[in-house]
Amino acid sequence: MARRFVVEADGGSRGNPGPAGYGAVVLDAETGEPLAEVAEYIGTATNNVAEYKGLIAGLRAAYALDPEAEVRVRMDSKLVIEQMSGRWKIKHPDMRPLAAEAKAIMPPGQLTYEWIPREKNKHADRLANEAMDAGKRGEQWQPKVPPGGTLA
Repeated sequence: MARRFVVEADGGSRGNPGPAGYGAVVLDAETGEPLAEVAEYIGTATNNVAEYKGLIAGLRAAYALDPEAEVRVRMDSKLVIEQMSGRWKIKHPDMRPLAAEAKAIMPPGQLTYEWIPREKNKHADRLANEAMDAGKRGEQWQPKVPPGGTLA
């Protein structure tokens, strides 16, 4: 039986466009234990670009843990969820290459997408804000745990 992960991802922009960043966490679907966290300041971008970058980073982290895992993506970006689910067309040209990059990471049969309210996406939101704060200071985001440590 394939491992099951939940990827929660978020992106934000302080101004739109403005200083932007993303955060993503990979959770064990059975226990809810955080298995990986990623976040990055991406410079000036729109919130939608940051949301897609968060999705891409979260999927890459899940793939690195287990390329055959079943992954449920949970995000508070209705745009990204609906576009990646194929229910909405991708009209903006800046979004098309990001969506294609996300789709190329894992086979579609291993992925499901779920929209969640913002208040249920606090972990990824916190990571995105940490990344933007670090970028504002001219620093890179660093995980809060030492290498080899646990996130829980």
